[in-house]
Amino acid sequence: MLVFFIINSLLCVPSTATSILGNQTDHLVLLKFKESISNDPYKIIASWNSSIHFCNWPGVTCDSMNQRVIELNLEGKQLQGLIPPHIGNLSFLTRLNLGNNSFSGKIPQELGRLLQLQNLSLTNNSLKGEIPANLTRCSNLRELHLFGNNLIGEIPMEIGYLQKLQELTLAVNNLTGVIPSSIGNLSSLVSLSIGVNYFEGYIPQEICLLKNLSLMSLHVNKLIGTFPSCLYNMSSLTIISAADNQFNGSLPPNMFHTLPNLREFLVGGNHISGSIPTSIANSSVLQTLDVGTNHLQGQVPSLGKLQYLWFLSLYSNNLGDNTTKDLEFLKSLANCSKLEVVSISYNSFGGSLPNFMGNLSTKLSQLYLGGNHISGKIPAEIGNLVSLTILTMEINHFEGVIPATFGKFQKLQKLELSRNKLTGDIPDFIGNLTQLYYLGMAENMFEGKIPPSIGKCQNLQYLNLWKNNLVGSIPLEVFSLFSLTNLLDLSQNSLSGRLPDEVGRLKNIGKMSVAENNLSGEIPETIGDCISLEYLCLQGNSFHGIIPSSLASLKGLRVLDMSRNLLNGSIPKDLQHISFLEYFNVSFNMLEGEVPLEGVFQNASELAVAGNNKLCGGVSQLHLPPCPIKGKKPSKHLNFLWIAMVVVSAVVFLLVLPFFVSIYRLRIRKHKNPSSDLPIIDPVDKVSYQNLHQGTDGFSVKNLIGSGSFGSVYKGTIELEGEENVVAIKVVNLQQKGAQKSFIAECNALKNIRHRNLVKTVTCCSSIDHRGQEFKALVFEYMINGSLERWLHPEIETSKQPARSLNIDQRLNIIIDVASAIHYLHYECGQAIIHCDLKPNNVLLDDCLVAHVSDFGLARRLAAIAVSPKQTSTIEIKGTVGYAPPEYGMGSEVSVEGDVYSFGIMVLEMLTGRRPIDEMFEDGLNLHNYVKISIPNHLPQIVDPTILPNGIKVAADSQNLLPMHPLVEKCLLPLFRIALACSKELPKERMSMVDVIRELHLIKSSFSS
Repeated sequence: MLVFFIINSLLCVPSTATSILGNQTDHLVLLKFKESISNDPYKIIASWNSSIHFCNWPGVTCDSMNQRVIELNLEGKQLQGLIPPHIGNLSFLTRLNLGNNSFSGKIPQELGRLLQLQNLSLTNNSLKGEIPANLTRCSNLRELHLFGNNLIGEIPMEIGYLQKLQELTLAVNNLTGVIPSSIGNLSSLVSLSIGVNYFEGYIPQEICLLKNLSLMSLHVNKLIGTFPSCLYNMSSLTIISAADNQFNGSLPPNMFHTLPNLREFLVGGNHISGSIPTSIANSSVLQTLDVGTNHLQGQVPSLGKLQYLWFLSLYSNNLGDNTTKDLEFLKSLANCSKLEVVSISYNSFGGSLPNFMGNLSTKLSQLYLGGNHISGKIPAEIGNLVSLTILTMEINHFEGVIPATFGKFQKLQKLELSRNKLTGDIPDFIGNLTQLYYLGMAENMFEGKIPPSIGKCQNLQYLNLWKNNLVGSIPLEVFSLFSLTNLLDLSQNSLSGRLPDEVGRLKNIGKMSVAENNLSGEIPETIGDCISLEYLCLQGNSFHGIIPSSLASLKGLRVLDMSRNLLNGSIPKDLQHISFLEYFNVSFNMLEGEVPLEGVFQNASELAVAGNNKLCGGVSQLHLPPCPIKGKKPSKHLNFLWIAMVVVSAVVFLLVLPFFVSIYRLRIRKHKNPSSDLPIIDPVDKVSYQNLHQGTDGFSVKNLIGSGSFGSVYKGTIELEGEENVVAIKVVNLQQKGAQKSFIAECNALKNIRHRNLVKTVTCCSSIDHRGQEFKALVFEYMINGSLERWLHPEIETSKQPARSLNIDQRLNIIIDVASAIHYLHYECGQAIIHCDLKPNNVLLDDCLVAHVSDFGLARRLAAIAVSPKQTSTIEIKGTVGYAPPEYGMGSEVSVEGDVYSFGIMVLEMLTGRRPIDEMFEDGLNLHNYVKISIPNHLPQIVDPTILPNGIKVAADSQNLLPMHPLVEKCLLPLFRIALACSKELPKERMSMVDVIRELHLIKSSFSS
């Protein structure tokens, strides 16, 4: 303390003494700094000792005249510790650089004493707390770098006092609040970097006062609004980085005329709309252009004058009109000789890929074309781009074979061609692309065998050949790809032969699927050597033999599916010790013996063992018969007694049944709420379990026509009133939680309703199956044309069935049929019934394509809801994701408006051919909004082409299906508008089914005329 007292009295001391005392002060401060360091791996601070003068210590610089510390630079020394407040006493300090270390704690307020400080850098540490307002007292500060810490709070309003500040870097922290308007006082500011924080609000107009500003980096915040118009007049700007905020509005057409020095323009990940400014053609020094993930539309202007352009991202907008002229701008890119990265993925670009793609820069290393409407063959000229490391073309309409020129891509690391219409063999030259780490060729029409040359791709981590027409055996070379760590997916092909023992070589593979092929033989024991496996899918083959016990060694396994094979033997008990296993499916095999009880086997919802008639035991929810006690066989005498007891019990039950039924009916009459969810089932002609078992060949898989959350549906033949009837039998899966209530709900819903557009209930069955377990089933009239789902999405049909489609007239009739059924349920059957699960899979079509609404397992009577509004049970499951209205997800009760929403979404699906859970719907886009922003001007792009009559399909393909066409004017547009009105977000804004019916009949009358 004596030293600091003397310092404060320097005015009374001769200059020589002042210098000496100042030296002592600096020396003491450095020693305090040394004490604050807890880890010094390079022994930098450890060398600070009295053997040499402190001005010669590593990282310390003194002025030659006074021997006072003017710079402390310890950048990148991996130091840990605190910044001591004593550092504020280095009164001659002009530069303090502690960046790229591990300092923690707060920035000391005492730094505000350093009035000579010009450069302060604390980047990439672990500092926390707020930015000290005292720092703004350092009036000579020219550079303030606090990048990469854990700072919180707001930018101090006093920041405007630093009028000499040229560089302000606060990026990558946890700062909040708004950008203060006082920032406009930083008249010397050249570089402003505040990205990757949580700033919100608008860009202040005062930022335009910064006439020297060259770099403005605001990316990854929560900033809103539009860019201040004055910003486009700041000719000094060379970099604008504002990506990943919430900016909206459009870009001025002439903005690049007034920003002549702009080198980087990064605004991707916002809500900017309108078109790309045509003035960009004159932005001659532009190097980086990122406008991806916005709402831009229209054609892309010529970019040929951007001779320095190296990075271009138009990713995920609405650019293009799905016409042949959309890709013309690519021709101009041939003049951009420095181009390295081009992404035009996920837009509306149409037409074919032009041959002049081969004229792009030979420096081009990344080319992204996926998620458009590009059709035709892949031009061979693209092989000229020999520097490509990444090429993605997924989700387009490319056809034909892979050009042989692809063999020239010696640097290629990622090739994604999935979801196109490519044909032919997978070329042998794929093995020459030895740098590949990612190969995606799924969902095409490739045929022939998997080329053994693929084994040369020893860097391959991801291999996806799912859903093609590949045949033959899996080449052993695939299993020599020791690099495979992410995925091996060969499923849904026609591969045959065995799964070889060599599969065990893939020790690092995480996901492997060979499902839905024609593979046979035993599952090799060596599969247990794939110790990194998390997902293993072997279902839908002809594997036989036992389940390998070595699977138990896969300790990280999460999903194991071996269903629909020919496996026998028992389930290895050691599988219950795989702690991460969350789904296990061995249904429809020939397994026998006891089902384990631990691990995944404790939860019936994570377990599927149906179709194995000799399994026993397991948790009670599986409803399997108990396993016989080992070593004891029941005698014939005991068997006879057991059968006799069953017969006597049945006779007694039948004798006393009328008595209990009478009592039950009396209690029902006395009940004050006859519309509750009690099991009120009308006495219909019930059918026995034996009849149903016989009529479905023992519930054979070949008679399985569908399945849902609460059961499976079989086609069967039963005798009723002396005649054979083909029926649909819904067998309730009683092991599923809530299935019992679903059965009761469906019985109650169907017991008193009759309508031509509702599925007809023939009879029911409530009995005991051959294993002594409870059995419940509903029998319906069989609908020969199946579900509407299978007509709208024919890809789910088997290859044996011809492709089917519904024209506009048929779809209109189905829409009217469904609307009539819902109108009847809501208004014409006494107490209103809410269906709760309206979707194409629950609309069945008879031989005349008349629609019948089915599956009332989630249905509720309106009176029952009112009686018990807070009731919670599995019957409260409110529909299917995508079709259920948004208010159900927030806990609202089911309502007629909820059914209207589901109806609206289903109609949109019928008109567009897109499911509401289509992969394209992300980042806030949904089916409703997709249609809303597309009609009427872009209707040809969204309408399902199979709707259109042959006479106008050509017009639609060429984008000439204009709104004034009679089909559009009289039918399509009105239907789209009804569907949008039904699927509005707020229930009170939706149309009622009364109005829907009226409007539909008007459309039908107008269209028919």
